[in-house]
Amino acid sequence: MHLVERNRLWSRLGSAVAGLPEPPATPLAVVDLDLFDANADDLVRRAGGKPLRVASKSLRVPALIERALGRPGFAGVLAYTLAEALWLHEHGLSDDIVVAYPTVDAAAVRRLTSSPSAAAAITLMVDDPAHLDAVDATRSSLAVPVRVALDLDAGLRLGGQRVGPRRSPLLDTADVVAMARRVADRDGFRLVGVMTYEGQVAGVPDDVPGQRARSLLVRRLKQASMAQLASRRSEIAEALRPVAELEFWNGGGSGSVESTAADPAVTEVAAGSGLLVPGLFDHYTSFEPRPAAFFGLRVTRRPGPTTVTVHGGGLVASGPTGADRSPLPWAPPGLRLTALEGAGEVQTPLTGHPAASLAIGDLVWFRHAKSGELFEHVREVHLVRGDAVTAVVPSYRGCEVAF
Repeated sequence: MHLVERNRLWSRLGSAVAGLPEPPATPLAVVDLDLFDANADDLVRRAGGKPLRVASKSLRVPALIERALGRPGFAGVLAYTLAEALWLHEHGLSDDIVVAYPTVDAAAVRRLTSSPSAAAAITLMVDDPAHLDAVDATRSSLAVPVRVALDLDAGLRLGGQRVGPRRSPLLDTADVVAMARRVADRDGFRLVGVMTYEGQVAGVPDDVPGQRARSLLVRRLKQASMAQLASRRSEIAEALRPVAELEFWNGGGSGSVESTAADPAVTEVAAGSGLLVPGLFDHYTSFEPRPAAFFGLRVTRRPGPTTVTVHGGGLVASGPTGADRSPLPWAPPGLRLTALEGAGEVQTPLTGHPAASLAIGDLVWFRHAKSGELFEHVREVHLVRGDAVTAVVPSYRGCEVAF
């Protein structure tokens, strides 16, 4: 987003909020629906006809999950806990939910196995026989079969090392088949899918300003990873064919939609961050970022002619500690965090030429580094079109749930 567009955004969001009956509390979360929809259309285009499963962890706002699922090209939810999946199903948001991570939540498993409707709609992720044991230790009978999918390691193997997320122990084809047979031969379970999340491709920027050499290396690692993974997926798919008839093979993420969708073994691609485009998704060669989610903080102090202080601001993203996990002062453009204080829990100083024209009470708009995590800090989300708030909807927190 160019500087002129960011100035227009500052004016537009300010006008939208000014039209509300009374000034809302901060942090004030906003999602631009026009940009959200444009991002959704772009993801569908990049998927080339393969369905996109909505990664709810990257949204955490029921109205936005529902909005994405209502668009052609999107089908099903990729949830991040079983409790969340049960809540989404019980509230009618989806009857096709895959839980992306293994669960040992006994209370949630008990709810799942006591509800034929939920068990038919929700698929659990496993990569170890202990995950099956955890289900059997909780349920009272085998009357309700549990749908499961295998989470396979999708990292790049280089000289005995792995590059990528430390997720599954299922590495070699023989290990995958052995686990698949354990599921198939065990009463009360049904193997229906596979997941291979290539986080080293989908979640790593590869066109970062000022990091030309590193970005080139990342792009080469991504190419090598996708080539190796395509071969592994093909081999594993062939080996699994006599064991189970799979309903889906999930892969990828917002940063790898095209390359993942091009793999014949993959039947669907996960996407969530690409709908809102947080700060960590600014520098990819695969797509043009359109930031759609922002949070506003009010100026409460003016320590100097080129410095203002806003109330709050310390919404730092998860992951390895670094400057890229800090929120981005975005509109008006030209403001920056200070090296000494950064983004504080109760106040954040900002420097830069726009500070000279900001008055106490004015809003400064930020972007969170990661998608979805912003909405853990607010109960309400303001949906905007143009320069007007069209709806105020609850986040998960506003629905009195936290997963």
